[in-house]
Amino acid sequence: MKLARAIHFDDSDRNVFHSPARTGELCISGGFEFSNWSENDLEGKSRQAFSNGWLGLETFGRVTFVAVTQIEPGEREAAEQALAQHFVDLYGAPSVEAALSVAQEEIDQMVDLCDEHDANTLLTVARELAEGGVREAYRVIEPQEAELDLLAVHVTDN
Repeated sequence: MKLARAIHFDDSDRNVFHSPARTGELCISGGFEFSNWSENDLEGKSRQAFSNGWLGLETFGRVTFVAVTQIEPGEREAAEQALAQHFVDLYGAPSVEAALSVAQEEIDQMVDLCDEHDANTLLTVARELAEGGVREAYRVIEPQEAELDLLAVHVTDN
């Protein structure tokens, strides 16, 4: 099964998000956080999180880029539990058990998104407010293929 992990190319996420995700943590879109937002909520670092931040499932911080990766079933289960607990802690869900099916649905959506891409494919998200709520679009950046000659050392008898 595939999911996505936070990846950083520089320190910019530390400057643009209130709370940056940790490199390597599993991520989902996390667009639910913005479901009741209006234009008045879109200021500064909050605007940046809304516009293009993926949600980390350990720190619940945001990150600009994620990379598709293979995960173990235990990692998914831990992510589901953490997200369900987040729903209890931050959104007032009555219990982890009650929130677990919603957490599983959020992770299922990310699994579906990642499943069609090769490992190391980079993904970005772009959000906008629309009449019906928040609209998300995803950009896919395929991993670059290096020619074998660039990586291998060739030895000849001469």
